[in-house]
Amino acid sequence: MVDAHRTFVIVGGGLAGAKAAETLRSAGFSGRVILIGDERDHPYERPPLSKGYLAGKEERDSVFVHETAWYAGADIELHLGQPVTVLNRDARSVELGDGTVIHYDKLLLATGAEPRRLDIPGTDLAGVHHLRRLAHSDRLRNVLAALGRDNGHLVIAGAGWIGLEVAAAARGYGAEVTVVESEATPLHRVIGPELGQIFTDLHSDHGVRFHFGGRLTEIVGQDGMVLAVRTDDGEEHPAHDVLAAIGAAPRSALAEAAGLDIAPRAQGGGIAVDASLRTSDPHIYAAGDVASVAHPGLGTRLRVEHWANALNGGPAAARAMLGQDVSYDRVPYFFSDQYDLGLEYSGWAPPGSYDQVVIRGDAGKREFIAFWLKDGRVLAGMNVNVWDVTDTVQELIKAGQPVDPDALADPSVPLESLI
Repeated sequence: MVDAHRTFVIVGGGLAGAKAAETLRSAGFSGRVILIGDERDHPYERPPLSKGYLAGKEERDSVFVHETAWYAGADIELHLGQPVTVLNRDARSVELGDGTVIHYDKLLLATGAEPRRLDIPGTDLAGVHHLRRLAHSDRLRNVLAALGRDNGHLVIAGAGWIGLEVAAAARGYGAEVTVVESEATPLHRVIGPELGQIFTDLHSDHGVRFHFGGRLTEIVGQDGMVLAVRTDDGEEHPAHDVLAAIGAAPRSALAEAAGLDIAPRAQGGGIAVDASLRTSDPHIYAAGDVASVAHPGLGTRLRVEHWANALNGGPAAARAMLGQDVSYDRVPYFFSDQYDLGLEYSGWAPPGSYDQVVIRGDAGKREFIAFWLKDGRVLAGMNVNVWDVTDTVQELIKAGQPVDPDALADPSVPLESLI
Protein backbone atom coordinates (compact mmCIF):
# COMPACT_ATOMS: atom_id res chain seq x y z
CA MET A 1 0.00 0.00 0.00
CA VAL A 2 1.22 3.50 -0.88
CA ASP A 3 1.39 6.03 1.94
CA ALA A 4 -0.16 9.17 0.46
CA HIS A 5 1.25 11.35 3.25
CA ARG A 6 4.70 11.55 1.61
CA THR A 7 5.29 12.38 -2.05
CA PHE A 8 8.58 12.29 -3.90
CA VAL A 9 8.46 13.85 -7.37
CA ILE A 10 10.98 13.19 -10.13
CA VAL A 11 11.12 15.63 -13.04
CA GLY A 12 12.80 14.00 -16.01
CA GLY A 13 11.87 10.85 -17.89
CA GLY A 14 15.34 9.59 -18.73
CA LEU A 15 17.64 6.97 -17.25
CA ALA A 16 18.50 9.00 -14.13
CA GLY A 17 14.84 9.57 -13.29
CA ALA A 18 13.80 5.97 -13.94
CA LYS A 19 16.66 4.56 -11.88
CA ALA A 20 15.88 6.96 -9.05
CA ALA A 21 12.27 5.77 -8.98
CA GLU A 22 13.43 2.16 -9.01
CA THR A 23 15.82 2.81 -6.13
CA LEU A 24 13.19 4.54 -4.00
CA ARG A 25 11.01 1.45 -4.20
CA SER A 26 13.82 -1.08 -3.74
CA ALA A 27 15.00 0.87 -0.68
CA GLY A 28 11.56 0.56 0.87
CA PHE A 29 10.05 4.01 0.30
CA SER A 30 6.28 3.57 0.69
CA GLY A 31 5.12 7.05 -0.23
CA ARG A 32 3.91 8.29 -3.60
CA VAL A 33 6.51 8.36 -6.38
CA ILE A 34 5.55 10.57 -9.30
CA LEU A 35 7.73 10.62 -12.41
CA ILE A 36 7.14 13.43 -14.91
CA GLY A 37 8.54 13.39 -18.43
CA ASP A 38 7.95 15.81 -21.28
CA GLU A 39 8.19 13.03 -23.88
CA ARG A 40 5.39 10.55 -24.52
CA ASP A 41 7.80 7.62 -24.59
CA HIS A 42 8.53 5.77 -21.36
CA PRO A 43 12.02 6.39 -19.89
CA TYR A 44 14.77 5.11 -22.16
CA GLU A 45 18.55 4.96 -22.40
CA ARG A 46 20.33 7.31 -24.78
CA PRO A 47 23.47 5.43 -25.94
CA PRO A 48 21.53 3.29 -28.46
CA LEU A 49 20.23 6.45 -30.13
CA SER A 50 23.66 7.03 -31.70
CA LYS A 51 24.90 3.43 -31.56
CA GLY A 52 23.04 0.14 -31.94
CA TYR A 53 19.51 1.36 -32.56
CA LEU A 54 20.57 4.09 -34.98
CA ALA A 55 22.79 1.63 -36.85
CA GLY A 56 19.85 -0.77 -37.28
CA LYS A 57 21.42 -3.46 -35.08
CA GLU A 58 18.98 -3.17 -32.15
CA GLU A 59 15.20 -3.07 -31.94
CA ARG A 60 13.38 0.00 -30.66
CA ASP A 61 12.04 -1.77 -27.57
CA SER A 62 15.59 -2.46 -26.41
CA VAL A 63 16.17 1.18 -25.47
CA PHE A 64 13.62 1.35 -22.65
CA VAL A 65 14.79 1.22 -19.05
CA HIS A 66 11.81 -0.86 -17.87
CA GLU A 67 8.92 -2.62 -19.52
CA THR A 68 5.76 -0.52 -19.53
CA ALA A 69 4.00 -2.72 -16.98
CA TRP A 70 6.82 -2.29 -14.45
CA TYR A 71 5.74 1.24 -13.49
CA ALA A 72 2.23 0.22 -12.47
CA GLY A 73 3.60 -2.83 -10.68
CA ALA A 74 5.97 -0.64 -8.68
CA ASP A 75 3.29 1.99 -7.98
CA ILE A 76 5.15 4.65 -9.94
CA GLU A 77 2.75 7.35 -11.15
CA LEU A 78 3.70 8.52 -14.64
CA HIS A 79 2.90 11.89 -16.19
CA LEU A 80 4.28 11.64 -19.72
CA GLY A 81 4.15 14.19 -22.52
CA GLN A 82 3.82 17.05 -20.04
CA PRO A 83 6.62 19.54 -19.31
CA VAL A 84 6.97 21.12 -15.89
CA THR A 85 6.52 24.84 -16.43
CA VAL A 86 6.76 26.22 -12.88
CA LEU A 87 8.67 25.15 -9.79
CA ASN A 88 7.26 26.83 -6.68
CA ARG A 89 9.73 26.26 -3.86
CA ASP A 90 7.63 28.06 -1.23
CA ALA A 91 4.60 25.86 -1.88
CA ARG A 92 6.78 22.83 -2.66
CA SER A 93 4.92 22.18 -5.87
CA VAL A 94 5.42 21.88 -9.60
CA GLU A 95 2.97 22.92 -12.28
CA LEU A 96 2.62 21.03 -15.53
CA GLY A 97 1.93 22.46 -18.95
CA ASP A 98 -1.75 21.51 -18.69
CA GLY A 99 -2.10 23.40 -15.40
CA THR A 100 -1.93 20.40 -13.08
CA VAL A 101 -0.24 21.25 -9.77
CA ILE A 102 1.61 18.49 -7.90
CA HIS A 103 2.88 18.85 -4.34
CA TYR A 104 6.18 17.30 -3.29
CA ASP A 105 7.97 16.58 -0.03
CA LYS A 106 11.22 15.91 -1.89
CA LEU A 107 11.96 16.73 -5.52
CA LEU A 108 14.55 15.35 -7.92
CA LEU A 109 15.43 17.35 -11.02
CA ALA A 110 16.76 15.04 -13.72
CA THR A 111 15.92 17.23 -16.70
CA GLY A 112 19.00 16.32 -18.72
CA ALA A 113 20.47 18.41 -21.51
CA GLU A 114 19.43 19.65 -24.91
CA PRO A 115 21.43 19.85 -28.16
CA ARG A 116 23.06 23.14 -28.99
CA ARG A 117 21.69 24.71 -32.15
CA LEU A 118 23.53 26.06 -35.15
CA ASP A 119 23.02 29.81 -35.42
CA ILE A 120 23.44 30.16 -39.18
CA PRO A 121 21.16 30.65 -42.19
CA GLY A 122 19.40 27.53 -43.39
CA THR A 123 18.72 25.76 -40.11
CA ASP A 124 14.97 25.83 -40.86
CA LEU A 125 15.39 23.48 -43.82
CA ALA A 126 13.78 20.04 -43.63
CA GLY A 127 17.05 18.14 -43.76
CA VAL A 128 18.65 19.66 -40.64
CA HIS A 129 18.78 17.29 -37.67
CA HIS A 130 19.72 17.05 -34.01
CA LEU A 131 20.14 13.89 -31.97
CA ARG A 132 19.06 13.81 -28.36
CA ARG A 133 15.66 12.14 -28.16
CA LEU A 134 14.26 8.84 -29.32
CA ALA A 135 12.11 10.62 -31.88
CA HIS A 136 15.27 12.21 -33.30
CA SER A 137 16.89 8.78 -33.64
CA ASP A 138 13.73 7.33 -35.24
CA ARG A 139 13.85 10.03 -37.87
CA LEU A 140 17.61 9.96 -38.41
CA ARG A 141 17.62 6.18 -38.79
CA ASN A 142 15.21 6.48 -41.73
CA VAL A 143 17.25 9.34 -43.16
CA LEU A 144 20.51 7.37 -43.06
CA ALA A 145 18.89 4.37 -44.71
CA ALA A 146 17.55 6.59 -47.50
CA LEU A 147 20.90 8.31 -47.97
CA GLY A 148 22.56 4.92 -48.26
CA ARG A 149 20.09 3.75 -50.90
CA ASP A 150 20.41 6.95 -52.93
CA ASN A 151 24.15 7.58 -52.52
CA GLY A 152 23.23 10.71 -50.56
CA HIS A 153 25.50 13.03 -48.56
CA LEU A 154 25.36 13.70 -44.84
CA VAL A 155 27.33 16.60 -43.39
CA ILE A 156 27.98 16.47 -39.65
CA ALA A 157 28.89 19.64 -37.78
CA GLY A 158 31.13 18.54 -34.93
CA ALA A 159 33.58 15.68 -34.39
CA GLY A 160 32.67 14.81 -30.82
CA TRP A 161 31.36 11.43 -29.69
CA ILE A 162 27.88 11.89 -31.15
CA GLY A 163 29.23 13.17 -34.46
CA LEU A 164 31.65 10.27 -34.83
CA GLU A 165 29.15 7.61 -33.78
CA VAL A 166 26.60 8.91 -36.27
CA ALA A 167 29.29 9.03 -38.95
CA ALA A 168 30.01 5.34 -38.31
CA ALA A 169 26.31 4.47 -38.44
CA ALA A 170 25.83 6.47 -41.65
CA ARG A 171 28.73 4.72 -43.37
CA GLY A 172 27.19 1.42 -42.30
CA TYR A 173 24.14 2.35 -44.37
CA GLY A 174 26.35 3.41 -47.27
CA ALA A 175 25.79 7.16 -47.00
CA GLU A 176 28.51 9.62 -48.00
CA VAL A 177 29.74 11.51 -44.92
CA THR A 178 31.65 14.75 -44.41
CA VAL A 179 32.49 15.92 -40.88
CA VAL A 180 33.21 19.63 -40.33
CA GLU A 181 35.19 20.32 -37.15
CA SER A 182 36.66 23.63 -35.99
CA GLU A 183 39.55 21.95 -34.14
CA ALA A 184 42.51 20.23 -35.80
CA THR A 185 41.47 16.74 -34.66
CA PRO A 186 38.33 14.94 -33.53
CA LEU A 187 37.47 14.83 -29.82
CA HIS A 188 39.94 17.61 -29.06
CA ARG A 189 38.23 18.70 -25.82
CA VAL A 190 38.08 15.14 -24.48
CA ILE A 191 41.25 13.32 -25.48
CA GLY A 192 43.38 16.17 -26.80
CA PRO A 193 45.41 16.33 -30.02
CA GLU A 194 47.69 13.45 -29.05
CA LEU A 195 45.08 10.78 -29.78
CA GLY A 196 42.74 12.59 -32.12
CA GLN A 197 44.63 11.40 -35.20
CA ILE A 198 43.73 7.80 -34.36
CA PHE A 199 40.06 8.63 -34.85
CA THR A 200 40.80 10.64 -37.98
CA ASP A 201 42.50 7.60 -39.46
CA LEU A 202 39.77 5.23 -38.28
CA HIS A 203 37.01 7.15 -39.99
CA SER A 204 39.07 8.01 -43.05
CA ASP A 205 39.73 4.29 -43.51
CA HIS A 206 35.96 3.85 -43.67
CA GLY A 207 35.43 6.59 -46.22
CA VAL A 208 34.55 9.58 -44.03
CA ARG A 209 35.86 12.94 -45.22
CA PHE A 210 36.99 15.52 -42.66
CA HIS A 211 37.12 19.29 -42.95
CA PHE A 212 39.18 20.51 -40.00
CA GLY A 213 39.68 24.10 -38.91
CA GLY A 214 36.38 25.35 -40.28
CA ARG A 215 32.87 26.16 -39.11
CA LEU A 216 29.58 26.04 -40.95
CA THR A 217 28.39 29.48 -41.96
CA GLU A 218 25.38 28.58 -44.12
CA ILE A 219 23.19 25.66 -45.10
CA VAL A 220 22.16 26.17 -48.70
CA GLY A 221 18.78 24.90 -49.82
CA GLN A 222 16.13 25.00 -52.50
CA ASP A 223 12.39 24.41 -52.12
CA GLY A 224 12.91 23.74 -48.42
CA MET A 225 15.51 21.02 -48.97
CA VAL A 226 19.25 20.97 -48.20
CA LEU A 227 21.63 21.18 -51.17
CA ALA A 228 25.02 22.05 -49.65
CA VAL A 229 26.85 23.65 -46.73
CA ARG A 230 29.40 26.47 -46.69
CA THR A 231 32.22 27.00 -44.22
CA ASP A 232 33.98 30.12 -42.98
CA ASP A 233 37.07 29.37 -45.08
CA GLY A 234 35.09 29.56 -48.31
CA GLU A 235 34.59 25.84 -48.92
CA GLU A 236 31.32 24.31 -50.08
CA HIS A 237 30.33 20.69 -49.52
CA PRO A 238 27.40 18.84 -51.09
CA ALA A 239 24.76 17.76 -48.60
CA HIS A 240 21.28 16.28 -48.59
CA ASP A 241 21.05 16.26 -44.79
CA VAL A 242 22.95 17.99 -41.98
CA LEU A 243 23.41 16.87 -38.38
CA ALA A 244 24.30 19.47 -35.77
CA ALA A 245 26.49 17.65 -33.23
CA ILE A 246 28.09 20.64 -31.53
CA GLY A 247 27.42 19.70 -27.92
CA ALA A 248 24.63 19.95 -25.41
CA ALA A 249 23.51 22.48 -22.80
CA PRO A 250 22.02 21.58 -19.41
CA ARG A 251 18.26 22.02 -19.13
CA SER A 252 18.48 24.15 -16.01
CA ALA A 253 16.01 26.94 -16.87
CA LEU A 254 13.35 25.61 -14.49
CA ALA A 255 15.83 25.54 -11.60
CA GLU A 256 17.23 28.93 -12.48
CA ALA A 257 13.77 30.52 -12.59
CA ALA A 258 13.08 29.05 -9.15
CA GLY A 259 16.24 30.66 -7.74
CA LEU A 260 18.35 27.55 -7.25
CA ASP A 261 22.12 27.97 -7.43
CA ILE A 262 23.52 27.44 -10.94
CA ALA A 263 27.14 26.51 -11.66
CA PRO A 264 29.25 28.99 -13.63
CA ARG A 265 29.26 28.61 -17.39
CA ALA A 266 33.04 28.13 -17.26
CA GLN A 267 32.42 24.94 -15.26
CA GLY A 268 29.82 23.65 -17.68
CA GLY A 269 26.77 25.26 -16.09
CA GLY A 270 24.00 23.09 -14.70
CA ILE A 271 22.31 22.93 -11.32
CA ALA A 272 24.89 23.22 -8.55
CA VAL A 273 24.69 20.33 -6.07
CA ASP A 274 26.86 19.15 -3.23
CA ALA A 275 28.41 15.68 -2.93
CA SER A 276 25.04 14.28 -1.82
CA LEU A 277 23.44 15.71 -4.99
CA ARG A 278 21.42 18.20 -2.96
CA THR A 279 20.79 21.65 -4.42
CA SER A 280 20.79 24.97 -2.55
CA ASP A 281 17.24 24.03 -1.48
CA PRO A 282 17.36 21.18 1.09
CA HIS A 283 14.19 19.61 -0.35
CA ILE A 284 15.46 19.49 -3.94
CA TYR A 285 18.10 17.26 -5.53
CA ALA A 286 19.51 17.00 -9.04
CA ALA A 287 21.16 14.17 -10.97
CA GLY A 288 22.30 13.21 -14.44
CA ASP A 289 23.33 15.57 -17.23
CA VAL A 290 21.85 18.65 -15.56
CA ALA A 291 23.71 18.30 -12.26
CA SER A 292 27.00 20.08 -11.56
CA VAL A 293 28.47 18.04 -8.71
CA ALA A 294 31.04 19.20 -6.17
CA HIS A 295 33.07 16.03 -6.73
CA PRO A 296 34.81 15.02 -3.50
CA GLY A 297 37.40 12.87 -5.26
CA LEU A 298 38.44 15.27 -7.99
CA GLY A 299 38.23 18.39 -5.86
CA THR A 300 36.33 20.34 -8.49
CA ARG A 301 32.82 20.95 -9.72
CA LEU A 302 31.96 18.60 -12.58
CA ARG A 303 29.00 18.14 -14.94
CA VAL A 304 29.07 14.86 -16.86
CA GLU A 305 26.83 14.07 -19.84
CA HIS A 306 27.27 10.31 -20.04
CA TRP A 307 25.24 7.16 -19.49
CA ALA A 308 27.09 5.97 -16.38
CA ASN A 309 26.46 9.27 -14.62
CA ALA A 310 22.71 8.91 -15.13
CA LEU A 311 22.80 5.21 -14.26
CA ASN A 312 24.57 5.83 -10.94
CA GLY A 313 23.54 9.40 -10.16
CA GLY A 314 19.80 8.73 -10.14
CA PRO A 315 20.06 6.00 -7.46
CA ALA A 316 22.53 8.08 -5.42
CA ALA A 317 20.10 11.01 -5.37
CA ALA A 318 17.25 8.69 -4.39
CA ARG A 319 19.23 7.38 -1.42
CA ALA A 320 20.06 10.94 -0.37
CA MET A 321 16.36 11.87 -0.61
CA LEU A 322 15.69 9.01 1.82
CA GLY A 323 18.13 10.51 4.30
CA GLN A 324 21.01 8.12 3.69
CA ASP A 325 24.60 9.34 3.86
CA VAL A 326 25.66 9.81 0.23
CA SER A 327 28.94 11.00 -1.22
CA TYR A 328 28.82 10.82 -5.01
CA ASP A 329 32.49 10.30 -5.82
CA ARG A 330 32.35 7.93 -8.79
CA VAL A 331 35.09 8.24 -11.39
CA PRO A 332 33.50 9.60 -14.59
CA TYR A 333 33.10 6.86 -17.20
CA PHE A 334 31.80 6.51 -20.73
CA PHE A 335 32.08 4.15 -23.67
CA SER A 336 31.86 4.36 -27.44
CA ASP A 337 31.55 1.95 -30.36
CA GLN A 338 32.64 2.96 -33.86
CA TYR A 339 33.01 0.33 -36.60
CA ASP A 340 35.25 -2.40 -35.12
CA LEU A 341 36.62 -0.09 -32.43
CA GLY A 342 35.27 -0.18 -28.90
CA LEU A 343 36.55 1.92 -26.05
CA GLU A 344 36.01 2.83 -22.43
CA TYR A 345 37.20 6.07 -20.87
CA SER A 346 37.55 6.69 -17.14
CA GLY A 347 38.57 9.89 -15.39
CA TRP A 348 38.71 13.56 -16.24
CA ALA A 349 41.62 15.14 -18.10
CA PRO A 350 40.58 18.16 -20.19
CA PRO A 351 43.24 19.83 -22.36
CA GLY A 352 45.66 21.78 -20.19
CA SER A 353 45.15 19.62 -17.11
CA TYR A 354 47.81 17.00 -17.96
CA ASP A 355 51.50 17.12 -18.87
CA GLN A 356 52.05 13.64 -20.32
CA VAL A 357 50.24 10.97 -22.33
CA VAL A 358 51.43 7.39 -21.95
CA ILE A 359 50.47 4.64 -24.41
CA ARG A 360 50.43 1.00 -23.32
CA GLY A 361 50.03 -1.37 -26.28
CA ASP A 362 49.89 -0.83 -30.03
CA ALA A 363 48.15 2.40 -31.06
CA GLY A 364 48.78 1.58 -34.74
CA LYS A 365 46.67 -1.58 -34.41
CA ARG A 366 44.12 0.30 -32.29
CA GLU A 367 44.68 -2.04 -29.36
CA PHE A 368 46.02 0.00 -26.46
CA ILE A 369 45.40 1.84 -23.23
CA ALA A 370 46.13 5.57 -23.09
CA PHE A 371 46.83 7.32 -19.81
CA TRP A 372 46.78 11.05 -19.13
CA LEU A 373 49.16 12.07 -16.32
CA LYS A 374 49.90 15.17 -14.29
CA ASP A 375 53.10 15.12 -12.21
CA GLY A 376 53.12 11.34 -12.60
CA ARG A 377 49.56 10.87 -11.29
CA VAL A 378 46.98 9.20 -13.53
CA LEU A 379 44.10 11.56 -14.27
CA ALA A 380 42.34 9.45 -16.89
CA GLY A 381 42.66 6.27 -18.89
CA MET A 382 41.11 5.05 -22.13
CA ASN A 383 41.21 1.40 -23.15
CA VAL A 384 40.71 0.84 -26.88
CA ASN A 385 39.87 -2.73 -27.97
CA VAL A 386 41.39 -3.88 -24.67
CA TRP A 387 38.91 -5.22 -22.15
CA ASP A 388 38.42 -6.03 -18.47
CA VAL A 389 40.77 -3.28 -17.27
CA THR A 390 38.34 -0.51 -16.34
CA ASP A 391 38.27 -1.31 -12.62
CA THR A 392 42.06 -1.26 -12.45
CA VAL A 393 42.29 1.98 -14.42
CA GLN A 394 39.81 3.59 -12.05
CA GLU A 395 41.77 2.36 -9.03
CA LEU A 396 44.90 4.00 -10.46
CA ILE A 397 43.00 7.25 -10.80
CA LYS A 398 41.52 7.10 -7.31
CA ALA A 399 44.88 6.25 -5.74
CA GLY A 400 46.21 9.67 -6.74
CA GLN A 401 49.81 8.51 -6.34
CA PRO A 402 52.72 9.04 -8.79
CA VAL A 403 53.27 6.11 -11.13
CA ASP A 404 56.42 5.23 -13.07
CA PRO A 405 55.51 6.14 -16.70
CA ASP A 406 57.85 3.50 -18.10
CA ALA A 407 56.16 0.78 -16.05
CA LEU A 408 52.76 2.14 -17.03
CA ALA A 409 53.71 1.82 -20.71
CA ASP A 410 55.14 -1.70 -20.37
CA PRO A 411 52.51 -4.41 -21.08
CA SER A 412 54.67 -6.94 -19.22
CA VAL A 413 54.13 -5.04 -15.96
CA PRO A 414 50.72 -5.91 -14.45
CA LEU A 415 48.60 -2.79 -14.04
CA GLU A 416 47.48 -4.03 -10.63
CA SER A 417 51.05 -3.84 -9.37
CA LEU A 418 51.12 -0.07 -9.97
CA ILE A 419 48.26 0.75 -7.64
